[in-house]
Amino acid sequence: MALVLNVSLCSTSKPHLSLSTSNSKPATPRPLLGLNTKQSRQASQKLTLSLGESVSSATLVALLSASFFFVDPALAFKGGGPYGQEVTRGQDLSGQDFSGKTLIKQDFKTSILRQANFKGAKLIGASFFDADLTGADLSDADLRNADFSLANVTKANLSNANLEGALATGNTSFRGSNITGADFTDVPLRDDQRKYLCKVADGVNPTTGNATRDTLFCN
Repeated sequence: MALVLNVSLCSTSKPHLSLSTSNSKPATPRPLLGLNTKQSRQASQKLTLSLGESVSSATLVALLSASFFFVDPALAFKGGGPYGQEVTRGQDLSGQDFSGKTLIKQDFKTSILRQANFKGAKLIGASFFDADLTGADLSDADLRNADFSLANVTKANLSNANLEGALATGNTSFRGSNITGADFTDVPLRDDQRKYLCKVADGVNPTTGNATRDTLFCN
């Protein structure tokens, strides 16, 4: 049953709202103060139209505001680079082939990247925060300023990789990895991790010309 919103004003009382059903007779609005019946009717119609427009505007604003809170969850996890249209954060990308790709500042946070192939890839500024890179191939990769904080990089191939300025804070582990020719210049490593890497360090990075042992400050 439809409801009719009736707004009326009179000279002796405050504006009031009344609800009536479509089955009842509409109340005859009393003339507004200082206006004749025709003028009062026109004023009431304008007031009703104004109220309707206000309600419509408020509804539109509310809908637009709500839309900001219902964003496709996948949009929050897009990384940069050519794979920016794909979700690479928090995903299982085990065995995926990223070899030779340009993945500058790509977001791989918390992803599972076991045996993934990054050979020769440009991963400058990429984030592998808390990612699992067990057995991944990072040989010849450009990993400058990449973030390996809390990452598991065990048994990975880092031969000839350039890790200048990369982050490896927290419990980052390179246990069992091949680091021949890798450049660790300005990489903040724990003392125990540095000592371990010095035991297996060898070779010279073909890009920077720096000896791996020198970049690790091995004795």
